[in-house]
Amino acid sequence: MRISRREFVKSVTASGIALSVSRLAIAEEPSFAARETLPGRQAWNPAATGVGRIDGVAKVTGAKLYASDFRAADLPGWPQNTAHAMFILAPDATHVYTGMDLSRLSGALKPAVVVTAADLARIGTRVPEFYAGDLFCPVGTTPLYLGQPVALLIFEQFDAFDQARLALRDGTFVKFGEETGPIRAPDYGAYRFTRVAGPTPDGPDVYSTFKDGLVSPEHFQNTELPVWAPLAMAKAQPYAKAAIYGEQIRAELAASNPALLVLDREFENPSNDCMFLEPECGIAWYDAGRKNLELVLGVQSPFENAEAIVFLLGEAIPAFKPTRINAQFAYVGGGFGGRDHTPFPLWVALAGMFFPDRPVRLAYSRYQQFQMGIKRHAFKIHTRIGVDRASGKIIAFAADHILDGGGLANFSSTVAKVGAQMAIGVYDIPRVDVTTVALHSRGVTAGSMRGYGVLETNTALETLVDEMCAALPLDPIGFRRRNALKTGGRTLSGNQYDVAIRTSEILDKLEKHPIWQQRADEKARAQAGTLVGTGVACTSKNYGSGGDASLSTVEIGPDGRIVIYCDGAEMGNGIGTAVANRVAAHLGGVADQVAILQVHGFGPLALVTSGNCYTMDQKTQDAAARNPHWVPAISSATFASIGAYIMTHAAAEAARVIFRFGLWPAALDLWGIAPKDPRANDWKTARWKDGQLVMPGLAPLALPAVAAKAHARNGVTGAMTHCFNRWAFAQATFAISGQTWTADIDALAVRSGGGKFARLNRSNVKYPPTDLNKSGPTHAATCGALVRVEIERATGALRIAKAYSVLECGQALVPEVVVGQAQGGFAMAVGFALLESLPPYEGGPGNGKWNLGQYVIPRGSDLPLHDLEVEVLSPIDSDERPKGIAEVVMMPAAPALLNAIYDATGHRFRSLPVTQAMIKGVLK
Repeated sequence: MRISRREFVKSVTASGIALSVSRLAIAEEPSFAARETLPGRQAWNPAATGVGRIDGVAKVTGAKLYASDFRAADLPGWPQNTAHAMFILAPDATHVYTGMDLSRLSGALKPAVVVTAADLARIGTRVPEFYAGDLFCPVGTTPLYLGQPVALLIFEQFDAFDQARLALRDGTFVKFGEETGPIRAPDYGAYRFTRVAGPTPDGPDVYSTFKDGLVSPEHFQNTELPVWAPLAMAKAQPYAKAAIYGEQIRAELAASNPALLVLDREFENPSNDCMFLEPECGIAWYDAGRKNLELVLGVQSPFENAEAIVFLLGEAIPAFKPTRINAQFAYVGGGFGGRDHTPFPLWVALAGMFFPDRPVRLAYSRYQQFQMGIKRHAFKIHTRIGVDRASGKIIAFAADHILDGGGLANFSSTVAKVGAQMAIGVYDIPRVDVTTVALHSRGVTAGSMRGYGVLETNTALETLVDEMCAALPLDPIGFRRRNALKTGGRTLSGNQYDVAIRTSEILDKLEKHPIWQQRADEKARAQAGTLVGTGVACTSKNYGSGGDASLSTVEIGPDGRIVIYCDGAEMGNGIGTAVANRVAAHLGGVADQVAILQVHGFGPLALVTSGNCYTMDQKTQDAAARNPHWVPAISSATFASIGAYIMTHAAAEAARVIFRFGLWPAALDLWGIAPKDPRANDWKTARWKDGQLVMPGLAPLALPAVAAKAHARNGVTGAMTHCFNRWAFAQATFAISGQTWTADIDALAVRSGGGKFARLNRSNVKYPPTDLNKSGPTHAATCGALVRVEIERATGALRIAKAYSVLECGQALVPEVVVGQAQGGFAMAVGFALLESLPPYEGGPGNGKWNLGQYVIPRGSDLPLHDLEVEVLSPIDSDERPKGIAEVVMMPAAPALLNAIYDATGHRFRSLPVTQAMIKGVLK
């Protein structure tokens, strides 16, 4: 759904719906907000010492934080009893759905309400564009995908719900008629990325996406796949130009040139489940008398989900159109992309509307999470890579990617794009051609799972690079170093990174590590019957989407208490602690309260938006920016590894404003330094140490004393900010306390003393040019991995003996969380490479029979629990900003494992997962 804020405000006004969205507050029973606002220094919390998490105590002591924790009785002002809803899902997508036989639900088991497609048509709901497709399969049509809902059953009592759930588990009561075969639908996106470098490294490209624009084939035959050949699109000049260069690259790789070593390989991975611990759930209460819809949800994209619900109900008939929607957002029990732009909240809202005056809880069972939850894309990858034998340099690369997007579009289009844009990993390759297409199928919907297409394409790449090294032969780390992209080099899309490129440092670390240095000795001393192998891989992953926005408010009280509100989602990523630590660097103390998932409460900024920030042209942006309230986007989902870089940025900028125009003038007053004293301009050199502000030659000042003086002087004690990033931050200038202040924000409101927030007019706003929409990612982080495996020859059983992961993350806001992310990423990579697989279609999760008995995930016995070493490079300097590493820490471990298996067995596997049976099958 791409409704703009301006359009959203208009739709709210036209529909008579007022929307408020908030983090779930503590229910006398503490309120939802109170439960979700976590303490810092004023209550015991290890985060206050700088060595723990803001949310640590609450989580390990079982506090109510997650959406699944809440029932109506936990929410002040709600009716006490909770009703329960369940989905009825289609286990078939090749026959016409003819209805349900609910006769087995008689007496007390009979549902109070049954909601179907006909009911949605009757009340006038609308499906947001992003979720295009029927929310319920209509009778007389073939389901769009396996697991498509056909109905929602609502039960007044839990016992009836629970017994009905068991009675309906076999799915045979859902009836089907004529066989039609699966529904055919257009693909979700097809793109070609071609680059031909100029004759010199510093010269412009002959052709690239960044220089010439994104292209897609414009003409299709009556086939499932696009026609990529340029001759089929004679009139489509932009595409034809890319295709002609691309076919020249492919011809070069196909030629019999003895000076080139060319490898032509295919690789595939299956779909995976996100497998977060908390299945999706929510609770809704529609107070029909007040026409007020209350919601408690757990998602990664609160702003978008709230807007989607308004759109859903905005044109409904009066009895089903609330005048106010209050969406409250809880901590998320794991996300990995699976709760980003999920349609689940739409059904929660419908459950509440169809059973008015009674809170209704809707929750996936684990079976249903497998059947309906967003999945990783299954990829089929065909790659050709050419290396000059004399120099050992990669000169050309071509690949074709086919993604199975499942039943709904979700983010399939952008997963295809990003996987292609990052397909050459850490390397500098002058001639590249990559085609990619995401197809509709009857499978479970695939979306933005951790790795976002880059895990898949880089796993294929890094195993191919390893094979290339063996064939030449060249040292695997030396070859990677020789071909690594350097600072100032151009990516596959033709753009340059605007962050430090530290691939060489990481390769040096890998090369010097004992796992690598001792690989031959370990192989030689292996016990009889045991095969030992060592693998290496190095990958990079973008962070940010090229259209990211964040909101934050920071306040400091006269006693030095700090409160932070931000819109980032906490899903195990430590965002609350990260934002608290980033603010503490400017204000000298860990926050006393941190409230995340806040997308309301920023009214003083009076923001509006319009258009699509990913596709708008420069003229449109320039015209819109003349409105001082306009921003390209208001609030983003917590996705694309933007937590540390984007979602803490607005808070950091707010804290800088408070320090510069509140605490610093107060400190000068306490020190007795006059405003015209040259030292009054030295605020950048001031530092906080142990809660005190220190300057050379001056007495340290405790934070409470400085805060009290700032309030007494009516200085700035609160700041509310908005930031936007399109591969660079927007920048604007504001007048504060009679001085100009330019910062990487585009909206600002301040509070003086104990007063109210007042919006400040911006000037000289500079938004990143819209040409950057043509750019590939310009923010990326790098990670390398070494893995040593031991394989039992008789059985094929594999044990990971040792592993090492080395990464760079800029400024580590919470070092322990960075290491934890690396550990979790390694475990997830083990699942991806060795264990996890969801078959497509009727034998897969869409049939409703999948659970953890069939889907194998890594356990402690599968991991080197005491033999995984994680090293984090120090920032290049004190000013380096944090980088997003949540995804890149997963990526090199998978190909390193595959390369280690080859080193042990002599066999290269090109289809995942590599199971014990597969390994045993190749051992003689």
